[in-house]
Amino acid sequence: KVWDLESGRELRTLEGHSSWVTGVAVSPDGRRAVSASWDHTLKVWDLESGRELRTLEGHFAPVRGVAMSADGRRLVSASWDRTLKVWDLESGRELRTLEGHSGDVNDVAVSPDGRRAVSASDDITLKVWDLESGRELRTLEGHSDDVRGVAVSPDGRRAVSASWDQTLKVWDLESGRELRTIEGHSDLVNGVAVTPDGRRAVSASSDKTLKVWDLESGRELRTLEGHSDSVT
Repeated sequence: KVWDLESGRELRTLEGHSSWVTGVAVSPDGRRAVSASWDHTLKVWDLESGRELRTLEGHFAPVRGVAMSADGRRLVSASWDRTLKVWDLESGRELRTLEGHSGDVNDVAVSPDGRRAVSASDDITLKVWDLESGRELRTLEGHSDDVRGVAVSPDGRRAVSASWDQTLKVWDLESGRELRTIEGHSDLVNGVAVTPDGRRAVSASSDKTLKVWDLESGRELRTLEGHSDSVT
């Protein structure tokens, strides 16, 4: 669904997938969206008209996440077929497949310069990829359960991961070093986003809350309560 954030009004419904939709990315110009679905496909939508522009096929298991480069030219999808795929948004062409995870891939984030992607997997790791060559640059290890979400800071220097071990971790992407572990949720952590200024992160948890964190100190700033079930 497309919503007006000022009024809260529903503008339109985008229909076309045959199973759950579990991820979405919006182009930098706000004109298009790409959805990821359990029907093994991604779909590209025109947000003004609500029209489906194309379907991207290539994965053979649910597609759990999708991220778009800052220039809006490339997509990266994360799938339970244990791969990521890089796509050309304009043509819908698959450019390459990124292989290396030994478990389902749950989420992906693209660096602001569009050169790297970071993936989160049930194999308890994150991986950093070179998108031009498809080469795996490094593996980030430290979580003790499935890694379900990942976000990259606006300067491209850090990543924040969300895990079912009930923690978040902050990573230095250049060295692969774990900078800190953030604790405070009382249940699975399902997702994470970083604010545009790179100073804070917001996490979503099965404890029915979101939490806002200071990334420099790892300190919890506030808890957002109101949901009646898991926040994903």
